[in-house]
Amino acid sequence: MQTVQETATLRAVIRSWRTQGQSLAFVPTMGNLHEGHLSLLRKAHDCADRVVVSIFVNPTQFDSGEDYARYPRTFEADQASLSGTDCDVLFFPAVETMYPYGLEQSVRVSVPELGGTLEGIYRVGHFDGVSTVVSKLFNLVQPDYAVFGEKDWQQLQIIRRLVEDLSLPIEIAAGPTQREADGLALSSRNRFLNAQQRARAPAMYATLCWMRDNYFSGHTRAVVETAARARLQRAGFELDYIVIRCATDLTEPEEYARTGLIGLAAGHLGSTRLIDNLLFDA
Repeated sequence: MQTVQETATLRAVIRSWRTQGQSLAFVPTMGNLHEGHLSLLRKAHDCADRVVVSIFVNPTQFDSGEDYARYPRTFEADQASLSGTDCDVLFFPAVETMYPYGLEQSVRVSVPELGGTLEGIYRVGHFDGVSTVVSKLFNLVQPDYAVFGEKDWQQLQIIRRLVEDLSLPIEIAAGPTQREADGLALSSRNRFLNAQQRARAPAMYATLCWMRDNYFSGHTRAVVETAARARLQRAGFELDYIVIRCATDLTEPEEYARTGLIGLAAGHLGSTRLIDNLLFDA
């Protein structure tokens, strides 16, 4: 595995692959890698001949209520994890490389509507930052495939819309959410949970499963959402939302819709914010 910081070096390596007719898959990350990230890398290798993984903690996707400086940076450990995989290049750009005109003067990419609901309400500007940095990374790497996790479902739909709307020649592949044995979705944020919070955290996934089962048993969406919210609050969550939406565009479904649905939840245990989702017809 080759570690690259300069864009000229990255492009030279990719150009050499292209002259050999090799395809390229890309996995963008913010580091602090865990099995969820590594599963995306394996999926990327199934898609293409070569794999590039990026590690970049993107400052423009942190809003005023989040701590950019607090985000765990574990580059040496991440590099060691990737060295034993099928990763061909680890791209580790500096902030100045990604934002040469500074953060305030940078061109911004926005995905309206999809970026303004659910997470977009509670993390204002977050998806503009995501869309912007992903667009920049796509331009630098120019992959045939890009792999994103289903755990960040809203982000996945935004990236799909971005690629379609900008006519980018990239196929977006989705990797399923990786979970602990008790159902908790793997996340870099889990490390901030204390023992008591960690014991409560699986209630989010359990409640999503309960919500799916009760919705399909004939209860209305409003009744199920209200009861699910109460369940998570009793489990100790300070809840932002737990809702049933159309999976592709995150709009509210018609009453008693039975296909193309997803449950999504977000809430805090102490200072740690967790998100999760469950496709209802998977």
